[in-house]
Amino acid sequence: MSEDATVNRAETRAAWTPEGEVKPPAPKVDEDAVIAAISTVYDPEIPVDIYQLGLIYAIEIEDDGRVKIEMTLTTPACPSAQELPSQVEEAVRGVEGVTDVLVEVVWDPPWDQSRMSEDARLALNMF
Repeated sequence: MSEDATVNRAETRAAWTPEGEVKPPAPKVDEDAVIAAISTVYDPEIPVDIYQLGLIYAIEIEDDGRVKIEMTLTTPACPSAQELPSQVEEAVRGVEGVTDVLVEVVWDPPWDQSRMSEDARLALNMF
């Protein structure tokens, strides 16, 4: 048997330990894919996605696929306060390699219009 055939055959076998089969590591979670997923979530009162609005303060991705997101809302009395964080969680759970998602709503620092992207300002006529 040629060396190439031996290598290819070995690559198709799973690794084993006394505890059982060793699963290959989960694919690394791509931050751009997480941002793209978050960008599908819109505040129902504003025609701009929440990432462009500047509502996402932090995205932390662990090696094991856990993702933690810190976000805020435009105001504490936001009528979408219950649904937006759960929509973000659901969107990010769909990203390849994500094993768990924690979305935390934070109020410090408070959101203001300076956090909006230039595209969001143009879309909302806020210069």
